[in-house]
Amino acid sequence: MADTATDIFAALAHPTRRQILQDLKDGELAAGEIAARFSATGPTISRHLSVLRQAGLVTERRDANRILYSLVGERLALSVGDFLSTVCPEQIVLREVRKRRAN
Repeated sequence: MADTATDIFAALAHPTRRQILQDLKDGELAAGEIAARFSATGPTISRHLSVLRQAGLVTERRDANRILYSLVGERLALSVGDFLSTVCPEQIVLREVRKRRAN
């Protein structure tokens, strides 16, 4: 079984995939709408979407003949947050300080 953190960081390694995630932050997009935003070919964008889906960062659903993609933001936030907390324990302290200041 693949390591979740490895899958997520591998998915984040490519700028096109990071841009796709940014594009999905405002809501669901069809595969064709995503592909139209890039100069890459449709199959290349399809592969990027597959990597993101396999990492659990996006979900897909079918609507007739369209495939719609959505961001799974909580998975991204939790995974990156867990990693940062592990390698940078100060991050936990900083987060708590920010919470207290906000209240």
